[in-house]
Amino acid sequence: MPRSDEAQAFFHAVYSAVQEIPPGKVTSYGHIARLVGTPQRPRQVGVCLKHLPNLDDWNQAHAEGGGEERPRFHHDNVPWQRVVNAKGGISPRSQPSATLNQAAALEAEGVVVTRDALGELSVDLKTYGWFPRILPSAAERGEVPDDSDSGSDEGEGEGNT
Repeated sequence: MPRSDEAQAFFHAVYSAVQEIPPGKVTSYGHIARLVGTPQRPRQVGVCLKHLPNLDDWNQAHAEGGGEERPRFHHDNVPWQRVVNAKGGISPRSQPSATLNQAAALEAEGVVVTRDALGELSVDLKTYGWFPRILPSAAERGEVPDDSDSGSDEGEGEGNT
């Protein structure tokens, strides 16, 4: 089912924002939502990342010359692994191997992933957190932060950019 223009714009904004997270850093679903101007939609950020196309799957499905254009955003150019929950946890998914894949991808970037007593994987946001007030691309365009949203994710505001 095709996405509405509004949904397509939101997916584009989320994927573009996630592309700005530097290697070796992580941020939260809520912070991405805030950076794209929708602080009330952190779960929808997760939905966007869940639906991020995998090029291997796309290539296989279109091997015989399908008419659909190659997706602009996909697993290879959007660092989905750099988005965690507000406490630094790697959110559980329907496939248990997915959390391990995210942990491995983060570890490959030098991020230390720990396992707590309950077996949940997490990242220290004080060490690896990336919580700018505005996206670097927006700052380069001369935009200023909108300080009307005073909410914050747990772990934010530690001076990590």
